[in-house]
Amino acid sequence: MQVKIINFDGKEVGKIDLQDSIFGLDARADILHRVVTWQRAKSRAGTHAVKTVSDVAGSGKKAFKQKKTGNARQGERYNVHMRGGGVVHGPVVRDHSIDLPKKIRALGLKMALSSKAKEDSLIIIDSEKLKAAKTNAFAKQLKKLGLNSALFVGADNLDDNFKKSAANINNVDVLPVIGLNVLDILNHDKLVLTADAVKAVEGRLGA
Repeated sequence: MQVKIINFDGKEVGKIDLQDSIFGLDARADILHRVVTWQRAKSRAGTHAVKTVSDVAGSGKKAFKQKKTGNARQGERYNVHMRGGGVVHGPVVRDHSIDLPKKIRALGLKMALSSKAKEDSLIIIDSEKLKAAKTNAFAKQLKKLGLNSALFVGADNLDDNFKKSAANINNVDVLPVIGLNVLDILNHDKLVLTADAVKAVEGRLGA
């Protein structure tokens, strides 16, 4: 598959051959769903927790005497049905991550890349380097290219001016190749790769 390479002015400056084994696959919803589920589960902190009866601080003294008070009998004041008491069956600290084979993860990434290529939502630029870090100028450049929601992927050493320029623009994210993932690809309308990033992606997926 051959795709044109453009610069930030939208002018064609060359062409690049993309490997069909990475950018030419038919996307499968079940594979993408498994990878997205794995990724979202892995990102959960799992630190949510509530206090059970044994965790609530306070005296274990009987709330009031057993009889002749007009109240229902209570053994302690921190039972789950008492105000300020413990919580029953609440969330506990745990690991939410699930297992997913590396081959499935790699296949999901290939399919996400292929889906963007087949939708004509894949753009290859010659370089992400900018002369200065100016958000306003960069936003105008994106508007000229028609990019309202885009994920930019550059080489491992991303240009600092580029990262700073894109930092405060809504729906525009910047990642190095090592951080490329299925969820971010699917969450943006356009995927923009640098020519160096294409080579790095093909090397990473080992096709």
